[in-house]
This record gives sequence, structure tokens and C-alpha cells, in this order.
Amino acid sequence: MNPRFGLLWPFRNPAFNRVPWTDLYRTHLDLIVDSESMGYDHCWLTEHHFVDDGYSPSLLPIAAGVATRTSRIRIGTFLVLLPLHNPVRIAEDSATVDLMSNGRFDLGVGLGYRRKEFSDQGIPHQERGARLQEGIALIQRLLSDEEVTFDGQFSRLRNIRIVPPALQRPHPPIWIGAIAPKAIERAAKMGFHFQVVGPPDLVEHYDKHLEAAGRNPQDYNTAQLRWVHVAQSREQAWENAAESLHYTATRYAQWFAEANDKPGDDKAAEGIPSVDEMIAKQHFDVFGEPAIVGTPEDARQILSDYLARGRVTDLVLGMALSGLEPHLIRSSMELFAKDVIPAFRN
Repeated sequence: MNPRFGLLWPFRNPAFNRVPWTDLYRTHLDLIVDSESMGYDHCWLTEHHFVDDGYSPSLLPIAAGVATRTSRIRIGTFLVLLPLHNPVRIAEDSATVDLMSNGRFDLGVGLGYRRKEFSDQGIPHQERGARLQEGIALIQRLLSDEEVTFDGQFSRLRNIRIVPPALQRPHPPIWIGAIAPKAIERAAKMGFHFQVVGPPDLVEHYDKHLEAAGRNPQDYNTAQLRWVHVAQSREQAWENAAESLHYTATRYAQWFAEANDKPGDDKAAEGIPSVDEMIAKQHFDVFGEPAIVGTPEDARQILSDYLARGRVTDLVLGMALSGLEPHLIRSSMELFAKDVIPAFRN
């Protein structure tokens, strides 16, 4: 298996290492440009709203900015929280980014789970699934250059066609992110690629439902998120990354506990070790898998095990850890590109 390697860019600016917002965006956009020259395949952008660290709330303008500064790397969303958006707006913006990038755009969407993101905008949390299903079907038609008339639960369109249309045909690749079994089944039933956070065996459930829908799993991509930082020594890698990892895991755990979407979410924040404990143990599980922190050899071993346990076409590497200084992100990117990626490519 020869997965593609992409990097996740959340543009987070936590209080423990805050910099001016203009500096954050400038340095991270520069790093994305650097990632293309290093040989990475994808720039993945991720979205949340009303977060005090600025977790990027506006993905498609960033995607357009990346498009103007790069020529090869693909640009994708991991992911747009579709129930919070107007599907026509997302379709038009996606088509524009696809044109600006000369056909290098991937649209990933998902439900969202933070209740504050919904309630503070007057959107009922319980409508997420229906809004996603209706919205993504509309977006697929609009990005396929159809003229769409539609009278649905949330959208009413009359003779709508995107002009100019997207470049890729039949439309830019569309992905759905999911963790819950029903959401995974929805992604397979609708025939979209799959974005996942967690163990690779979740892909087995997706593949089973692709087959049940008469589809060949080999025709569909799966992108899995892993948190990564590599350095010349394991000790140095943990010293660099522990505070950022602790911050990231703690914030996600708080959000999962507040959402309480599935059994056990209310206890998500329990058992997170301190920064000093992480450094001492040199091990920390995030979303059921160990953070890939250590030397390039450590990273090769952890990834080899992961890839042996399930079908993975795209790895999404959370290397731009919240609060980590740009020179440390860049050194990890360089070392990983030089000493890890070649081991997984023919």
C-alpha cells in the first residue's frame, strides 16, 4: 500500500504561545507552500467556530489563498461543517477554488458536534443529519454543472446553475467525515469518499456498506488523521510536542463531553496525562491511536503497524500542532519527508 501524505492546517493560536494573527497566517501559509516542495500530496484545512484560539472558521478563503501560491499539491477540507452553511454558497466557493487551483480541490464535509456552534446560530443540533444529507446531494448536483430546481426541508432553489462551473468532472472529489456507524453508512450509501479519525477498522464498516450499495471499495478513498511530530531523538520530539498535544487533546475531550453524542463521550476528558507525564512516558493515545511522536524510525514503525490493520489511501498528518513554533513544525515536516515518506513509496 502506498498512501498519499497530506498535512492538516487548523490555524490555531492558543493563549499559551499566542502570536499576532497576521504572523500566524503568514507563517502557516508559508509552511503550506514549503510542504509542496517537500513532496507532500495534500494540504487539508479544518474548521470550527467561536473558539478562542481562532481554530480556522473560514476554510475556502484559505483554500483560495493556497491555490494562488502552489501548483501541484491538492487542497482539501477536512472538513466543512456542512449543516452550518448554505449549500449553494459552499458549491459556488468550491467551484471557484477548483478553478483557481486548476482542478486541485477536494471537498470534505461532516456533521459537526459542538452544540455551541449550532445553538449560537439558531440551528437545531438535532437537524444535523438531515441538513447534511440534503445539502451534500444539492452540492453534488451543483458542482456537476446541473441546473437545479429543488423544494426541500431546508433549501428551496429555482433554476440554479453555478457559473462559472467547477473544472473537475463529473465534479471535484467529495468526502464525508464520520465516526458514528450511521454516519459512516450514510457516506457509503451516498457514494462519497471517507474521512475518519480513529482506528482503521472503521473503514471495514464503510467498505461493507459500499459493497451493500453495489460499489467497489477500491474505487473510493479513505483519509485518516494522525497526530505527528518527529525529531532527531525521541526525547526531543516529546519535549517539543507534549504541551501542544496536551492542549489539543484536552480541548477535543471537552467538546466531545459537551456534545455527548455517543456512550463514553461524557468521560472523554478523564485520564488525560499531564504534560510532564507525557514526556516521561513518551506515549499518548489520541482518538484511540498513539500519537506519532519520536524519531523517523519510530514513525515508520507506528505507521507500518497502522497501515497493516486496514485500508488507507490518504494519511492526514496533524503536524501543525496548536501553539507549536513554526520552525519546529518545519523541521518535523522536513525530517518526515526525508526519512519517513520514502519508506512507503515505490
